[in-house]
Amino acid sequence: MSRDFILPDLGEGLTEAEIVAWLVAPGDEVAIDQPVVELESAKSVVQLPSPFAGVVESLGGDVGGVLHAGEVLMTLAPAGSEPAPTPETAERSKDAAPAPVAAEPGVAAPTDAASEDSGAVLIGYGTRASSATKRAATAPARFGRRRAANGGSGHRNGGGVSTTAATAAPARLDPARRSPVVSPLVRRIAREHGFDATQLDGSGPDHLVLRRDVESFVRELEAQGPAETAARRAPGAPAAPAVIGLDSRTEDRRVPLDRMKRAAAAHFTRSRREIPEATVWLDVDATALLDARRQLQDATGERFGVTALVARFVVAGLGRHPLLNSSFDPEHEEIVLHDRVNLGLATQTPRGLMVPVVHGAERMPLRALRDAIAARTTEAAEGAFGPDALSGGTFTLNNYGTLGVDGSAAIINHPEVAMLGIGRLIERPWVVDGQLAVRTVTELTLSFDHRVCDGAEAAAFLTFVAGCVERPISVLAEL
Repeated sequence: MSRDFILPDLGEGLTEAEIVAWLVAPGDEVAIDQPVVELESAKSVVQLPSPFAGVVESLGGDVGGVLHAGEVLMTLAPAGSEPAPTPETAERSKDAAPAPVAAEPGVAAPTDAASEDSGAVLIGYGTRASSATKRAATAPARFGRRRAANGGSGHRNGGGVSTTAATAAPARLDPARRSPVVSPLVRRIAREHGFDATQLDGSGPDHLVLRRDVESFVRELEAQGPAETAARRAPGAPAAPAVIGLDSRTEDRRVPLDRMKRAAAAHFTRSRREIPEATVWLDVDATALLDARRQLQDATGERFGVTALVARFVVAGLGRHPLLNSSFDPEHEEIVLHDRVNLGLATQTPRGLMVPVVHGAERMPLRALRDAIAARTTEAAEGAFGPDALSGGTFTLNNYGTLGVDGSAAIINHPEVAMLGIGRLIERPWVVDGQLAVRTVTELTLSFDHRVCDGAEAAAFLTFVAGCVERPISVLAEL
């Protein structure tokens, strides 16, 4: 009996995703946890694994199509059965030798399946986290090798030209082409200039479209006049942002929000509408923190960032003040205290603001927490997250000092109840033992949900973290 793989809830209130590439094709046999599709949501590009094994009977959409949570992503027949014939499988059966990968554009070779006892986190499919499905793959691993016209692989046009050649100029847009595009930034640059990046012939491995390909094509468009630019744009591609004239002296532009900005706008609006937030802040002498960091690095030969050190203090503070590691249930008028600290990290990326989550931070010593934060930051920059990396947060840490500001009345990341912000580190005059001195000072800002706790509880947490910053050795000793 066939089983439908329903597109799960992708977390963070995201309800739709665009199909970037299929990693399987009708007729392929898949195993539990085998990645089967790459989806681009408003937050990132993720690989989804199959929650059960079987033979692919049908796919729920074409590359470039948009699916909504709850729709059928893929239908699987029991292993060993013959799926209903499709044009793709009929064409495949004509080949004398078995094809190692799917031949149609946008379909990639399946990756190795994970072990049967792993299980990737999919909301609604109650399995355990699998590190195999969270690793960001390289472009050849994600998209496989495409067969050339002569049956070979890894070469363009079957003529022996390496696919790694990076000097070829991008071809004109081809509506029938579906080249792989890994980088969300590349896709966004193309959209902002009114064309679909997948319709270019990429210069990367296996025709992967790189940033240089898109930028080169944009330069070609800009060198043309408006009529030539419109003629070169593929049919059905989004038009450039409309310019609406107001009078002879000025004109406004309308820039439509992309999928990520629409989701972010809805999330921020909900937070402001539902959470009665308040803010407290405190200037803190961070000189001892920077000294302790230097001593740690000298003693261990390892680097420790300020964010990782403050994160360690935050986790310790949440253990003392668990109300700030909770959520509010308005339906039952209850406060839900979380037994785990899933630490969100507000991160500015090429795709906009994201909040990747370090799960189980309360169990991590300093080194492990530092490494987990570094891994999440790298994933944010690349836009390659596992299915659970953007969901489940219970408290958010925001180091906006890297943006050159001292403070911010931040919007709480719903459904959390608090967020701690770190301002820039700057030398200021400071009184030490009755004497004026130059010290390195930062501002800590705490936004909190006033339904959950009052100002006294919030101030107690903030002053605890501030005390750790000013006297860090006692907490950092727990390595």
